[in-house]
Amino acid sequence: MRLNREVANPELDELVGFTLDGPDRKRLNELELVDSRKVGRPYVHVLTERGWSWCEQELSAKTPPATRPRNLVAVGAYLLLDGFGEYLRRENLRLADLFGSTVDLGATDIESRIRIAYRELARSPRDWVGLADLRPKLGGAPAGEVDAVLKELYRTGQAQLVPESNRKALTEADHDAAIRVGGEDNHLLSIEVS
Repeated sequence: MRLNREVANPELDELVGFTLDGPDRKRLNELELVDSRKVGRPYVHVLTERGWSWCEQELSAKTPPATRPRNLVAVGAYLLLDGFGEYLRRENLRLADLFGSTVDLGATDIESRIRIAYRELARSPRDWVGLADLRPKLGGAPAGEVDAVLKELYRTGQAQLVPESNRKALTEADHDAAIRVGGEDNHLLSIEVS
């Protein structure tokens, strides 16, 4: 989360003193909190949309998961994180706002890239984001593939697509980025929080 990008195991070991291997990696992948893939010999990992949501939920947990014996340092850290989470909610910020804006273009599938880019652009959950602003953050992902993912998110109710109501305000970039759904061009996207 802190790096907000794909991280290889050797770098992870250097930064925090451990790698994400074996059962831990498999569990986080199965829970869809982290995506991992092999690049050469090491695994590289990136936080998923669900992983970001889990991290945000942890900020309001107040206490760590029950462990024996009780770790007072962990309890204190959770209390501090709760205050930090309160501040983010009060200021209407997300963790991605704090940790920069980097969409790792090689690390994730197109849906994940869309969700990460949306999170970077949205000022609040379910905010409207212009497709003309979103598409450049997807690293040249083929427009047809992006459109297919957006249409599927729309079809399954995970996202809303609407046209810009002020047609006179549309730029050439807005027209180029639009996606045709239901017989009309749509220029704005809102994604449901997962």
